[in-house]
Amino acid sequence: MWDKTAAVKHLDDNAEADSIDKCAKYVRMAIEAGGVTLVRHDLAKDYGTSLIAVGFEAVPDAAPISGDVAIVQPIPGHPAGHMTMFDGTLWVSDYKQLYGVYPNAEYRTLKPPVTYYRYPAAPAPAAAAG
Repeated sequence: MWDKTAAVKHLDDNAEADSIDKCAKYVRMAIEAGGVTLVRHDLAKDYGTSLIAVGFEAVPDAAPISGDVAIVQPIPGHPAGHMTMFDGTLWVSDYKQLYGVYPNAEYRTLKPPVTYYRYPAAPAPAAAAG
């Protein structure tokens, strides 16, 4: 079971003042602080399969909730793509992104495809028969 509260806390506690081009590493470390281990990839754009393997599910482009992870596809000059997690207020990667899921103006202009992933909530306990 993944602890998204621990993951989001780790992400927020370790965010840098500005990007240091380590988005996938910071988000991966935060996810792992929540209790699941991801297969490592060199590029942020490739983490979708690792998220699925530990129980995350791809979800439609809807209002994000805390713990959602986004994988943004590459644009010219940025072959790695981007990986970020929603903390309940902001998208955070290796820094707190003030302008949404896209990490910079180039991404916001080109709007490459984004896949959103969410770890499903634990099912509610069954009511005791009385």
